[in-house]
Amino acid sequence: MIDNITSLLNQSSATTPVASKSTLGKDDFLKLMIQQLKYQDPLNPMDSSQYSSQLAQFSSLEQLQNINKTLNQSMNANFALTQSVNNTMTAALIGKDARLSSNKITYNGESGGQNSASIGYNLPVQASDVTVKIYNSDGVLVKTLNNLGKNSGEHKLSWDFTDNEGKKVGNGNYTFKVEAKDMSGKDITIDSFSYGTIEAVRFTQKGTMLVINGVEYNLSDISEILNSNNPT
Repeated sequence: MIDNITSLLNQSSATTPVASKSTLGKDDFLKLMIQQLKYQDPLNPMDSSQYSSQLAQFSSLEQLQNINKTLNQSMNANFALTQSVNNTMTAALIGKDARLSSNKITYNGESGGQNSASIGYNLPVQASDVTVKIYNSDGVLVKTLNNLGKNSGEHKLSWDFTDNEGKKVGNGNYTFKVEAKDMSGKDITIDSFSYGTIEAVRFTQKGTMLVINGVEYNLSDISEILNSNNPT
C-alpha cells in the first residue's frame, strides 16, 4: 500500500498541491484511498481483498485517533480536578504549625510581627556539648547559643533576633548551624529544622507556595505539619 500511495502522490503532485506533513491523518488516508480507486487500471482493477484490507486499516486508524483524543481529554480533566482538590486541601493548612527541613531564617522586623524564630535539632545519641551558631547573609557569626539540650531526641529553642551583644539584628536572611559532640568528643551528624505558622497559601506559576513567617516555601520544604498547641 505504501508503494501505491507514493505513486499516487507523484502522479497528483503536478496538479494538486500537497502540504508538507510529518504524519498522515485519517482524512489524508481516506483521500489517498479515493485517489487509488480513481487512478486504478481498468484492465487490472484493485483486488477486492486488498481494498478491504485498506478499509480495515482506515477503520483502525480512525479508532486509534478517537481513543487518543478521548484519553487526552480525560487526562486533562483529571489533572484539573486533581489540581483543584490539592489546592483546596492545601488551603486548609493555613494556621497550622509546620516544621521545615531548612536552616534558613528570615527576619522582617518587629513590625512584621516577628518576636522570635523557632529552630530545632535532633540528636541521635547523648551529646556532651551542643552549640547553635547563627550567621547573617554575609556569613558573619552574629549569635551563639549554648547550654542546650543534650539528651538524644528532638529539641526546640527560640532565637529572639538579638546578636551576641544583646542588640536587635537587622532585617534580612540568616542561617543557623548546630554543632554537637558525643560523649567521647567526636562530632555528631545532626538534622536541624526551623518552625513557623502557615500564614497563607499562594498559587503561583512555580506551583503552590506556603507563606511561613512572611517567606514563601515549596510544599517539598515541609517535613511535618504539627498541632498549633504543641509544635514539639
